[in-house]
Amino acid sequence: MTPDPPGLDLTRLAEHLQREGLTEGPLAAELIVGGKSNLTYVVGDGTSTYVVRRPPLGHVLATAHDMGREYRVMSALRDTGVPVPRTYHLCRDPEVVGAPFYVMEYVEGGQPQLTPDLAHGLVDVLAALHSITPESVGLGDFGRPDGFLERQVARWKRQLDASRSREVPGIDDLYERLARDVPASGAPAIVHGDFKLGNTLIADDEVRAVLDWEMSTLGDPLTDLALFLLYGEFASLDRGAAGEAPPSAELSMHYEEAAGRDLSRLGWYVGLACFKLAVIAEGIHFRYTQGLTVGEGFAEVGDQVAPIVARGLMEV
Repeated sequence: MTPDPPGLDLTRLAEHLQREGLTEGPLAAELIVGGKSNLTYVVGDGTSTYVVRRPPLGHVLATAHDMGREYRVMSALRDTGVPVPRTYHLCRDPEVVGAPFYVMEYVEGGQPQLTPDLAHGLVDVLAALHSITPESVGLGDFGRPDGFLERQVARWKRQLDASRSREVPGIDDLYERLARDVPASGAPAIVHGDFKLGNTLIADDEVRAVLDWEMSTLGDPLTDLALFLLYGEFASLDRGAAGEAPPSAELSMHYEEAAGRDLSRLGWYVGLACFKLAVIAEGIHFRYTQGLTVGEGFAEVGDQVAPIVARGLMEV
């Protein structure tokens, strides 16, 4: 009998999926993404293979790991130009595996080194996402686009204040510059929230699936673009992604042509992306100094904070 991976009772899951007509007989499973993000497993019965996704173990805030939200947005995007795995089943009953979960298609692919062609392909996918009218796919009520940018600035300031453990030169100045000059947003769009190479599956230099929609909402799409561009400059924060990223100006022009969005205030959005990434990196550094991280690579994350803040101050 295959042992249960952490967070997944295979006997109960097999009974449930069999009732749903998805599998037959005993299941084998492998945990492929763990940690503090949503847990992701490859599950199969020897004939069919699926991916099962559930919240992390010991999670407290249901809204931070909302299975229904991820399931809804991927289901809505199924027949659009945005490649997403097909969704098959959402179970809100925590009694089956200990938490709500959903079942989606297993997509072959990985995260190879970034190439110029792949970077342009990722921009095309982002432009396609932002070109979808939310109401046309049933997502008109998926978020609150009014005041979105102001809430983003305030949110990341609260996160910074919660993880202060040292002086970070310039980070409060960056926040103040962002807060006093928030641009007016254009038409709202479906925002992924963390669009990067590491949250996609790639095969043959093509984007086969966009994953990790837990931060998705309706808001200002240029936050997605700016964060994607910044990950190209600080590739070590994109799950160690390596390769050759084209210049940001080249990718921005490609996006502007594909999406038809006004990028005259893009510098402010890059500044916000820098603030967000700096706060995230500082939080990781804080947890590392408290002995609360497990794995390799955390010791160097704190060294990224100052360069990211400096980059943001160049833009705003």
